[in-house]
Amino acid sequence: MGQAVRRLRRGRGLTLRDLAGRLGVSAATMSGIENGKTGLSSERVSHIAAALDVSVERLFETSYDDPGDRAETSPSAPVVGEQVLPDGHWRDFPPLELNAALTGALSSFLEFGYHGANMRTIAERAGLSVPGLYHHYASKQEMLVALLDIAMTDLRTHTEAARGEGSDAVERFSNIVECLALFHTHRRELAFVGASEMRSLVPEERKRVAALRMEEQRIVDVEVEDGARSGAFRTTRPHEAARAVVTMCTALAQWFRHEGTASAERVAEQYVGFALDLVKCEVRGVPPTVGDGA
Repeated sequence: MGQAVRRLRRGRGLTLRDLAGRLGVSAATMSGIENGKTGLSSERVSHIAAALDVSVERLFETSYDDPGDRAETSPSAPVVGEQVLPDGHWRDFPPLELNAALTGALSSFLEFGYHGANMRTIAERAGLSVPGLYHHYASKQEMLVALLDIAMTDLRTHTEAARGEGSDAVERFSNIVECLALFHTHRRELAFVGASEMRSLVPEERKRVAALRMEEQRIVDVEVEDGARSGAFRTTRPHEAARAVVTMCTALAQWFRHEGTASAERVAEQYVGFALDLVKCEVRGVPPTVGDGA
């Protein structure tokens, strides 16, 4: 049942939190339902069916005939980026557990670019036959969209948790910048494809993903504006400063290497200092930066 709910939800473009909101339950409860850790009463099954605009019978179907259900290589494949983070864990970025098809697609897009990659190469890297790959994804476009959705959901989950731990604009801003830097280093490959292949999305998907990216930018905008209003930040151009900070962090995916002289955590610490300098922070809630970069 949980697997069917997950596939239908993803097929309708809903996040775990979206569906949880429709049902009036927590994201943790919704995650438990989808992972088979939370039992379902007949009443809740009916509510889920109504929220997904399907019949109760549809929830009991296990076929992958619905085009929206082709998003996973196997029923047990993990959904990355929809986890509910425990307090204090927004700094944690464990290795991605992409399904085989998306692992092959990510590898191919990194080496050949979206337009240079083809379904045969992706299938080979995924350890699948070409017909087997088409069973789960109808096109390269579907795989690119899936990868970008995973990236944006993972980033938003971590960003919201980081912001939630801040007690004022300075602390929230510092946490968010640290989170952005950690994401673009620990998730460097995914972030690189997300940034470089936006142009390869079909227009409707490009518009949708661009809106998600703007929402992420707006999170930073709000904290810089709040800090400027309170006098904690002396910048007279908060809008431009916020965009400069985000651009600085997203550029990490272009050059950071884990085998370099500085760890992702050290780079993130330095970038918090750079960001506080950009907004002309008067009161710092983090230690000053030390050293000359990676």
